[in-house]
Amino acid sequence: MNKTITRLAIIAATAMLATACETNNINPYDYAGPDSGAGTEQGSADVVNTALAQYPIGSIVWTHDTTLTESVEIAEGASLYIEPGVTVTCKADVQVPVELVVLGNLYCMGTAEKPVVFTSDLKKPASWGGIVCGYNSQEVVLAHVDLAYAGATPTESSPSFQNKLYKTTIDGGLPAFHFCNTNGRLAMVGCFMHDNYNDQTYFSGGQGVIYDNIMADNGNAADGGEGINIKAGCKMDVANNVLYNICTNGFKLSNQGNSETVPLSQVVAYNNTIVNCGWRRSKNKKGGSVWIEKAIAPVFVGNLIYDCRFGMKQPTKNGADIAHSTIAPNYYFASTETGVEQMGRDAAMAVWSDLDIKSGAPGDKDPLFTAFAQNPKMNINCEVDDTEKGAPLPFDRSWSFRLKAGSPALTGAPVDVQRVFPKGLAFIGMKKVIFNNTNEDQDYRFCAPAPTARFGAEL
Repeated sequence: MNKTITRLAIIAATAMLATACETNNINPYDYAGPDSGAGTEQGSADVVNTALAQYPIGSIVWTHDTTLTESVEIAEGASLYIEPGVTVTCKADVQVPVELVVLGNLYCMGTAEKPVVFTSDLKKPASWGGIVCGYNSQEVVLAHVDLAYAGATPTESSPSFQNKLYKTTIDGGLPAFHFCNTNGRLAMVGCFMHDNYNDQTYFSGGQGVIYDNIMADNGNAADGGEGINIKAGCKMDVANNVLYNICTNGFKLSNQGNSETVPLSQVVAYNNTIVNCGWRRSKNKKGGSVWIEKAIAPVFVGNLIYDCRFGMKQPTKNGADIAHSTIAPNYYFASTETGVEQMGRDAAMAVWSDLDIKSGAPGDKDPLFTAFAQNPKMNINCEVDDTEKGAPLPFDRSWSFRLKAGSPALTGAPVDVQRVFPKGLAFIGMKKVIFNNTNEDQDYRFCAPAPTARFGAEL
């Protein structure tokens, strides 16, 4: 076995316990076979029963906290289920950064009260790689997942590199989450992604619904870092998300990678809130709130952009397909004179629409967040991660970006947005789980919320 990778796959019945049992955590490092006394099953030939639910044949189930010192690879055809409340701690002081590479299927079944947590022992950005999905990964569900401190740079021994996922060269840190199967399905719902070194998410294919998430405090001045980075081959509804203190852009939307086999992307993004983005990239003209390029034709409406370095932008060459896009109305607020100028009609590479609502002077049209503390020294052109010099304050979970009564942003957003998946996406692997208590049952269908007349997210 490769010393840096543990593979979790469907294993023959002869290698398993004779009957299904209440499983302990499937920790690849304490599993030593049926006679070990660990009571674990990897890809059981029978159904797997836990205190929570019954899982289908072939399941791998993690039921309690795990510490990973090596990468884990979920083989094609295998399915890993992670139960509510499980914490996966990735060791940072290892020769090859820990990765979770999903060539099969992954179901993180967290709840609001009991999220699934991916963290590191050092609790610093780039302490581990991230969750990287393969070209044949069919279903991935991240429900109520707290994912932090990812973004380490792979080595030639890393499974992401060996499987030629994300990039084929060693070039910068991994995204915290990557999905690339144009025919695969993904749901990211109710997640908290924070303190990751590079992109929070990177999609180079997939049918997905992304909603009710908070993405905060990611990226670095050297390599950047987007919040939601979408390339060609994607069909996605993206709604009711908060993106805070993203190094480069909250959204980067592109048809990069389009080919005869990779179709143009279809992206519908609405009722999202983007706050304090782009400040570490003042020398990089891409840095701001929303970047569109390479013939992307998104629907991007009803979103609220607050004190970001720029408004929507595109390159002077190889820009978006504006003629087939719907990119207004959105709500742009700036508390400073510099912000008003850099979100203005004459800003370099600006995508302007008279339908947008924008601050005409510092503080004009304040959307009135319920609970938010802007850095009083805020400088949207700050280049260093220092609050004393104007960098945003670290994200505070007590903040609320809901709008107060009387907010001018409570009305005006379009409600006739046509979602890509108006009935949502169904995940067969979730449907097959039989919960022992109906009160703990989780839905197998995920659907982005209906658009509202309120600009921004309700989080």
